[in-house]
Amino acid sequence: MQSGMYVSLSAQRALDKRLTTIADNMANVNTVGFRSTEVKFDDIVARTGNEMNAKVSFVSQGNDYLNTETGELKETGNTLDFAVKGDAWMALETPAGQVLTRDGRFNLTTNGELVSVKGYPVLDVGGGRIQLDPNGGEAGVSKDGTIVQDGKQMGKIGLFTADISRGYLRYDNSGVKTTQPPQPVVDNASVGILQGYVEQSNVNGISQMTQLIQVSRAFESISNSMGQSENNMNEALKTLGGSK
Repeated sequence: MQSGMYVSLSAQRALDKRLTTIADNMANVNTVGFRSTEVKFDDIVARTGNEMNAKVSFVSQGNDYLNTETGELKETGNTLDFAVKGDAWMALETPAGQVLTRDGRFNLTTNGELVSVKGYPVLDVGGGRIQLDPNGGEAGVSKDGTIVQDGKQMGKIGLFTADISRGYLRYDNSGVKTTQPPQPVVDNASVGILQGYVEQSNVNGISQMTQLIQVSRAFESISNSMGQSENNMNEALKTLGGSK
């Protein structure tokens, strides 16, 4: 097969991966706390086996990474809604282990446990569950996550950081499970919690739609080019096969 066909195939694989990430981002444009997925592609240079020993540049399959831009903060007035300020995450206890999230829409169970909208317990800085008085008054939460109810300190919402570039898995859309253990945030004035707010998805719908159109056109262009290249090859073979 011609090296050009290999290059075209590598480009199609890259475009297919980009198309998948765009579709996922668009599906979560209204998901609270969602951070969009981007893809980084690298050139892979290989030598062909022809006499010129020429180098051919292919496109890698691409590596996913999270867009860490903060989404728009929306005021809800709900005392159990929280948004994270700065580069940090809240943590949940799930069947898959500790999961990080920027979705701060929490509820209280009948026994006073603070949980996510999916019912997962919210964790404090030490990784323990947070327990409030179900019959107590309204809870107030300070910037550092300290929870006060009826004048008593009841716990502290944990804030964590993690090196997501080392690897991660999605969990329930806005959740992220990292390969490296999350580390608690301690004495960092640039990180905090806002009560009565939630963070919207950081997906830019218009930008993603534009990229979707560009990727679709590029995929179609490469497909046409591959078809033309194959036709040229067939014609050349017919010509050579018919020569004496």
